[in-house]
Amino acid sequence: MKEKKQRLFFALFPDDETRAALNRLYGSPELQRGRRVHVADLHITLQFLGSASAREATCAVDAAGRCAGSSFELVVDRVDYWPRPKIAWAGVKQIPEPLSSLVGALNRELAACGFEAEKRAYTPHVTLLRKSPKVPHQLLPEPVVWPVREFCLMASSSAGIPPLYRVLHRWPLKK
Repeated sequence: MKEKKQRLFFALFPDDETRAALNRLYGSPELQRGRRVHVADLHITLQFLGSASAREATCAVDAAGRCAGSSFELVVDRVDYWPRPKIAWAGVKQIPEPLSSLVGALNRELAACGFEAEKRAYTPHVTLLRKSPKVPHQLLPEPVVWPVREFCLMASSSAGIPPLYRVLHRWPLKK
């Protein structure tokens, strides 16, 4: 019998106030065309694991438990566009050191579970639109200040009905 697998990823999942502020970005005229990401699915990926077995998921949970990090504020201050996947996104000009440390720790710990870190430089971003026409790079007139107090292990559903992501585990970050 084929083992059931889940598509998993580690993410920063915003609180309700931050989610509402990110949702207001859709009011910009540049973000009116394309396929909107459901407001309940807005997040920043830390590391994508892909399709994982129960054993790999358990290893990932244990690995994340060894990643002690500090809480921080993330300032989402720009909107940009990747033409190849046609994605409009909101991101940060400056990556806070605690975020870099958390991503580095996760990458190191997850390597023991057989998960490979992304080869490209880490670019924290919130995907806003898929199948989007070009969106000009712009700084936000009012940045979204996101207090990051935890990180999560998320599962993605292929059901096609939003929300597509659900939190499986949460790990608090130290104050």
